[in-house]
Amino acid sequence: MKKIIFSISTILISLTALAQETLTLQQCRDLALENNKEIKAAHEQTKGAEYTVKSYKALYKPNIKLGATGLYSTAGGSFSYDLTGIGNAVNSVMGNVANTIQGLALIIGSEHPQYYEAIMNQLGAGASPLELPNEIKIDYKVGPVAIANITLEQPIYMGGKIKAANKMAQSGLQMAQTNNTLVKQNVIVEVDNAYALCVKANEMLKVALRYNEVLQELMNNVQSAYKNGLKPKNDVLKVIVKLNESELNIRKAENAKRLASMNLCRIIGKPLMSPIAVSSEFPSVEDIEVNNTTDISMRPEYKILEQQVNIAEQQVNLDKSASRPEVGLMAMGGYTYGGELNDTRLLDDFSGTVLVNVSIPLFHFGENSNKIRAAKAKLEQARYERESKNELMQLQLTQAANNLEEAKLEAELADKNLEQAAENMRLSLKNYQAEMEPLSDYLEAQTLWQQAYEQQVDAYFKLYLSKVEYKKVSGVL
Repeated sequence: MKKIIFSISTILISLTALAQETLTLQQCRDLALENNKEIKAAHEQTKGAEYTVKSYKALYKPNIKLGATGLYSTAGGSFSYDLTGIGNAVNSVMGNVANTIQGLALIIGSEHPQYYEAIMNQLGAGASPLELPNEIKIDYKVGPVAIANITLEQPIYMGGKIKAANKMAQSGLQMAQTNNTLVKQNVIVEVDNAYALCVKANEMLKVALRYNEVLQELMNNVQSAYKNGLKPKNDVLKVIVKLNESELNIRKAENAKRLASMNLCRIIGKPLMSPIAVSSEFPSVEDIEVNNTTDISMRPEYKILEQQVNIAEQQVNLDKSASRPEVGLMAMGGYTYGGELNDTRLLDDFSGTVLVNVSIPLFHFGENSNKIRAAKAKLEQARYERESKNELMQLQLTQAANNLEEAKLEAELADKNLEQAAENMRLSLKNYQAEMEPLSDYLEAQTLWQQAYEQQVDAYFKLYLSKVEYKKVSGVL
């Protein structure tokens, strides 16, 4: 009955594999990079940094504003001035002037009569002297008022503030771009680990099935020998116990494979229960020559730390600019309409204004100087953090190199161990069949072969992950 169940299980696994979509590592990477939410967030962060750079670059250019104001007011009134004294004085002066001109006209007319008549006609001979009113009354009201203007503001020198802000924005953009690379690297590592875990689960299932086949073959031989009276029933029971353990291991391997597949689906953005399959071998990673150097300049984390220090430096310059003079130019042109004076429109014309503003900070009771000190303290903090994290990354690189070398050696030893375990199982079977050793020894040899097989799969799994990790920490992934 167990043979039938095992055969049916094997057939179902084969049919399921045929219905599954087989994905390569590169396809999984592409799907993960396309669907990963963190990558999309990092992309939006980069877009925001690009717009910030453009925004700060615009500070170098003029700022043009258009404004308009309209109001209506019933405010108004009138006032008067008493001009009695001023009018008498003016009339007296103007009378004297007229008499003088008439005298001069008589003198000129004695020689030139034609000029006398012309002068008198212009003066108005016989007319009374100029008379001014004794009172002036003025009426005024606001009424409707409209003002429209266009203003142009151009910074000339802002103490280095705009320059520092632009450099900070550029560093922020580079940080966002580098962070985008870092997020992609992390996703690739996660995909590679999940893919390799699926391959490992497949291989572990093969080991469990292969071990079960060996036990099934042994069970056939032992049962046949028992029926012929050549082996005791105890041997049959021992094999049955091992077969039960083997079937449990198969179930565990199948569950591990299903979980590994679901985890890969989660990472690449497919539904968890999607029928997918992966290659039966670990992805190829070109042989990496392990260097003893601790160069981490290619790592995104290193570049991000450098940009953080650059931003801290520009923050110092930005705070220093608050203590420097500022020069700006403003030009304004507009139209004003409104106001009445004695029923005459007071304002109805275009006007223009040009203004140069110079602002020189003198004393702020330590506000600016303390800001500069705080910015310098943060700059030193960023430098110390950079040094500390760089040392940590160098340690990570050294550790990854050691792990890779150890993984290579472990894989080589696992190959040798499997060969020796297979040879040991062959010799043990031969001795058991020749009744030179008990069944327990042969079962132990089978167990050792199974363990060596599993250790080989695990060793190559670790070797692949070690290569990927070394490429990541060295900055070349």
